[in-house]
Amino acid sequence: MLANLNDVLLPAKRNHYAVGLFNAVNLELARGIISAAEAAGSPVIMGTAEVLLPYGPLEEVSYYLLPMAKKTGVPVVIHLDHGLKKETCLQALELGFSSIMYDCSTDSYDENVKKVKEMAEIAHSYGATIEGELGHVGDNPGSAEGDSHLEDPGKFFTDPGMAKDYVEKTGVDALAIAVGNAHGAYKLPPKLDFERIRTIARTVDVPLVLHGGSGLTDNDFRRAIQEGISKVNIFTDINVAAVKAEFERFSSMDKGLIDLIPAAVEAVKQESLKKMKLFSSDGKAYLYGSGWAARENMNNIKNPENMGKEELVRMVAAEVLRYLGN
Repeated sequence: MLANLNDVLLPAKRNHYAVGLFNAVNLELARGIISAAEAAGSPVIMGTAEVLLPYGPLEEVSYYLLPMAKKTGVPVVIHLDHGLKKETCLQALELGFSSIMYDCSTDSYDENVKKVKEMAEIAHSYGATIEGELGHVGDNPGSAEGDSHLEDPGKFFTDPGMAKDYVEKTGVDALAIAVGNAHGAYKLPPKLDFERIRTIARTVDVPLVLHGGSGLTDNDFRRAIQEGISKVNIFTDINVAAVKAEFERFSSMDKGLIDLIPAAVEAVKQESLKKMKLFSSDGKAYLYGSGWAARENMNNIKNPENMGKEELVRMVAAEVLRYLGN
């Protein structure tokens, strides 16, 4: 079911878990991600980034992402990650994306605020949500985005006081922060500023986003989520998992390309499942938006024969958590 960031991240913020954003630049990635979310009973965020559009144009990507989101029984946000141009963000909204990120983090602070505030008003008029970025999450050498500031990352870190002002002035629904993270595969162990995450989480009232998740340790993720991260972006890990699976299958295939497709889908599913469990979003689909949860639960209550004991217990537990969270 199609959702937006508020639907899935506000429950995550209240209940101290995170929802993964997995970029799906082709159908195999999307199938693996959706399959994992269904198996885990997890909300999920899928999409693509502007720098990935050469590998899958926005309109083409929308043809499979949106129907898949609407068809499945778990909440799925279709999100434009790192929209760099106003025109790209507008196109995503016109196509039906339920969320966008307008990344103006390399602009001056005032220009960032001005541009993102304007886009937030537009996105909200579509019923969509918007993510902004303050500070600047750079890129590890060799990443798809090709912009590195590893020599002195500290000067790009998000300032907590400015974060509060930024959120209030722009009206963003989620805030991406720079705390020592970077896009792409890490060549050196990253050092996240957990104290900064905690301070920002206590300063702003919107969910916080951690970009550059691939390559961080499990303990990094757990601590970051504990300190206040509600959304984690993943691409490199699922991309590499798919390639490894295809390479292993290549030597024994007898039907050509169609032998590689299921191998890639399954690898992406397993890697996505691993992340969903690590982020503790598994089993949290019922916490998504009170309206959706109520509709789904009423349907199940009207047809109890369709529910197993485990599903019933999970539904009741989720409803209790949602009640306490409110």
